[in-house]
Amino acid sequence: MRALTFDRIGEPADVLKLTERPRPDPGPGQVLVRMTQTAINPGDFLFVQNLYPEPKKPVFPGQIAGNHGMGVVEASGPDTSLPVGATVAFSYFDTWSEYAVVPEPWLIRVPEGFDPDLASQLVNLVTAWDLVDMARAKAGDWVAVTAGNSTVAILVAQYAASRGLRVLSLVRRRGPIDLTTLGTTAVIETEHTANLAEAICAATGGADLRAVIDGVGGPAFSILARSLELGGRAIIYGGLHPEPFELHALDVVLRAVEITNYIYRYFFQPPGPQDATYLQQLFAVSDYLNLQVPVAAHHPLEDFRAAIHETLTRPELGKHFLRMAGA
Repeated sequence: MRALTFDRIGEPADVLKLTERPRPDPGPGQVLVRMTQTAINPGDFLFVQNLYPEPKKPVFPGQIAGNHGMGVVEASGPDTSLPVGATVAFSYFDTWSEYAVVPEPWLIRVPEGFDPDLASQLVNLVTAWDLVDMARAKAGDWVAVTAGNSTVAILVAQYAASRGLRVLSLVRRRGPIDLTTLGTTAVIETEHTANLAEAICAATGGADLRAVIDGVGGPAFSILARSLELGGRAIIYGGLHPEPFELHALDVVLRAVEITNYIYRYFFQPPGPQDATYLQQLFAVSDYLNLQVPVAAHHPLEDFRAAIHETLTRPELGKHFLRMAGA
């Protein structure tokens, strides 16, 4: 089978290579998944750069890249129940490959007919759904999202809009995608904004923010946090900006602002039986809303360098996917 592997830590475009590997066999409690498609996410790059905590660490030589994706059950080891042919999505290891062996508890069965571009990045749907829940906002409230061109932010906007929330999206620069057709109420292009605080006030008509959902950090987060209403909430789920943010203690205390974090709920542990209702609702609502994820391109494995480059340099063009042969 073909797989994208790496033997040292570094930038993905520098250390990844397309290699031939023996197809693995599933052991007890494991399932062999024939991979069909995977979305390229920033978290995949963090894995290659060895920035994740244990147990999300590469093992050399020949670590297969990729942590999220979807596929079809090809074979099962003893003590498993998923039928051959079932479509599954998961967050685990070895997804940038034509086959992956996965412990069955990590696999999430995908309903028939569900959009593969959504299923192959189920991590982003779960993240966006959870972030909107964590905002604790009600209809009419303003919620700001950073990295507004990112898939998570676009999904957040659509889930939020379905609940009557007003979404302010911050983007570095506008792209060809009109975010106001995807749940966003107003957009601020930070690259051409001299005074972000004033721009936020103008966009919301003077209303304070109920919540901030931030995947960037840096100086903009400081301004956003100070724009929260009394008792507002800031949720940090990423850190794309290289600089830290600065807040005075009184910025938090005198406005009763809460700053918290989010990490993908299935990052360290697989879904359990208690998650069945949650996942069923997630699939049903996502399908009902006809969620839209802008797609830049589907790439074969051998085109991985172009896919990575475009993901890093032109996120405003949409999502890039790796599609396996025969999918």
